Amino acid sequence: MQELKESETPHSFPKNSKRETLVNTSPSPLLGSTLASQAMQAPVLVLKDSLTRESGTKVHHANIQASKAVADIIRTTLGPRSMLKMLLDAAGGIVVTNDGNAILRELDIAHPAAKSMIELSRTQDEEVGDGTTSVIVLAGEMLHVAEAFIDKKYHPTVICRAYNKALEDALAVLDKISMSIDVNDRSMMLGLVKSCIGTKFTSQFGDLIADLALDATTTVGVDVGQGLREVDIKKYIKVEKIPGGQLEDSKVLKGVMFNKDVVVPGKMKRKIINPRVILLDCPLEYKKGENQTNAELVREEDWAVLLKMEEEYIQNLCAQILKFKPDLVITEKGLSDLACHYLSKAGVSAIRRLRKTDNNRIAKACGAVIVNRPDELQESDVGTGAGLFEVKKIGDEFFAYIVDCQDPKACTVLLRGASKDLLNEVERNLQDAMSVARNILKHPKLVPGGGATELTVSATLKQKSSSIEGIEKWPYEAAAVAFEAIPRTLAQNCGVNVIRTMTALQGKHANGENAWTGIDGNTGVIADMKELKIWDAYNVKAQTFKTAIEAACMLLRIDDIVSGIKKRQAPGSTQPSKPTIEQEGDADTEQMIPE
Repeated sequence: MQELKESETPHSFPKNSKRETLVNTSPSPLLGSTLASQAMQAPVLVLKDSLTRESGTKVHHANIQASKAVADIIRTTLGPRSMLKMLLDAAGGIVVTNDGNAILRELDIAHPAAKSMIELSRTQDEEVGDGTTSVIVLAGEMLHVAEAFIDKKYHPTVICRAYNKALEDALAVLDKISMSIDVNDRSMMLGLVKSCIGTKFTSQFGDLIADLALDATTTVGVDVGQGLREVDIKKYIKVEKIPGGQLEDSKVLKGVMFNKDVVVPGKMKRKIINPRVILLDCPLEYKKGENQTNAELVREEDWAVLLKMEEEYIQNLCAQILKFKPDLVITEKGLSDLACHYLSKAGVSAIRRLRKTDNNRIAKACGAVIVNRPDELQESDVGTGAGLFEVKKIGDEFFAYIVDCQDPKACTVLLRGASKDLLNEVERNLQDAMSVARNILKHPKLVPGGGATELTVSATLKQKSSSIEGIEKWPYEAAAVAFEAIPRTLAQNCGVNVIRTMTALQGKHANGENAWTGIDGNTGVIADMKELKIWDAYNVKAQTFKTAIEAACMLLRIDDIVSGIKKRQAPGSTQPSKPTIEQEGDADTEQMIPE
C-alpha cells in the first residue's frame, strides 16, 4: 500500500495523464486520501507575523524611488545659483545652509535605501570635503536610468557590471583631460578655491573666504618627504566665530587665539613682545593624596610643618619653572593661588585650564613642547617662536592672542559676522574651501568645472558603447547619459532653456574638440571654462564618480527587505510603538512634521 502511495505523488506525472487513468479506472479511495492530506497541510511559517518582507522588483522600485526623493531634496542646491534650505533641528535651532552634507545630516529618514544615500554625502565630506551635493544627484540619476532596465527584466548584476565598466572608462577620461598646476602660483590657486565656493552662500563676499582658506591651509601644510604634503585641517586650524563686526574683519592669524584671560588680570602683564612660552599639562597646586589619608598630629607645631611642606612643594614647582625665565606659563590643569603669587612676583603671566587641543595648537605655533612634569623642563621645550602675546577684549569676552609667530604650523581663523546663523554657514563654507585647498596641495591636478567634465565623460562613453558587445551595451550607454545630470541640474538652477542648452553642449562635445566647454553657472551661457577659471579638483571629481556609481550598484543589488526585526525585550518592559515603514507609494510625498 505504501508503494502505491509513493508512486502517486503529484510530482510523478501530470494529473490528467493517460497512465493515471489506466491504473485508477475505478475511483480509488487511495487517490482521494493523498489529495486530502495535501490540502490539510498547513502553510509553513518561516518568518514571524511581525516581520514584513518585500522582495523582487518591488524592492528595486522602492529603493530607486527613495533615492530619487533624496536626490530631489538637494537638487536645487547645486551650482552658483543655488537655493538655501532652512532646517529645524531637534533642539529647535535653525540651520540655514546649502551644503549637501549639512542638509542631509539634519534629516531624519525612515527608508533604509535613503539612509544609505545620506551616508554617501558623509563619506564624500570626510574624504574630500567638497562635491557632497553632486554625489547624491549623480547617484540618484544612475538609479533612475537603471529603472528602465529593471522593468525590462534585466538582471541587476548585468547593470552593475556595465556601470563598473563605465566607471573605469570615466576615470580614464578624467586622467586624460586633467591638467597639472603649480601649487605656489597663488592666483591659480585662488581661482580654484573660488570656483569651489562659487556655489556657496559666501560667494557674494568675493575673494575673502578663498583667501582665508588658502592662507590657513598653506600655513599648516607639513612636508612629509617624497614630495607629499600633509595638511591636517581638523587638528591645527581652529575657527573662532565671534558674532559682531563685519565679515570683512575676518582674518587668518599668524598664530593662535583662545577664549581665556590671564589668571590675575591686575598683576600680570597683558602684552608681552617676543614671549618665552612654557606649556604644561600638570596642575600647579599641591597634590592631594590619591585615596583618603588621615594624619594624627600630636603636637601643634607639626601642623605648621605640614602647611609649610605644602607651600614649599609649590614653591619648588614654581622655581623649577622660573629657572627658564619664561614670560608666559600656560597649563591645561589648575593653578593654585600660591603658585599664582610666585609667578606674578617674578613678572610671569599665567593662563590656566586650557583645552588640550588649544594647547597642541600653541605648541605647533610657537615651537614649544608640552611638558608633563615641571622637573623635566629643558631649554628646548621653551617656545620662542611667537612675536607677541596680548589679551584683547572683543565684545564682552577676553581673548588671548599669541601671534606673529615665525613659521607657525597651526593657525586660527577669526570669523566675524552679523549673526550666529551667518557665521555657522560661513564656517561650513570655509571648511569646504579649506578641504579643496588641501586636496590641491596633495594632488595638484585640475579638471574643468561647470559640468564640462561630466559632458566630456558622457560623450566619450557614448562613443565607446558602440564597441561593447552583448547585453551590457545598453546599461553602459545609460550610465553615459546619467552623467549629464550634473550639467542639466546646473542649467535648471540658472533658469535657462534646459533642452536647448543641453543639446548645444552635447553637440559641442560629441565631436570631442574642446573638453573645456561647459555652462557658466551664473548666467547659464555656454562658455569655455578655462577662460572663466571655473575648475574642480581632480580627486574631488574622481571620488564623486566612484562613490556615486558604487552606491548605485549596491542599491541595485538589494532584492529583499525584511523589516520589523525587534530586539529581544526584557520581560516586563513596555514595547515601543512600531515605527511606520514608508511604502513606495508615499516615499516621494514628504511626510509632515508632527506639531
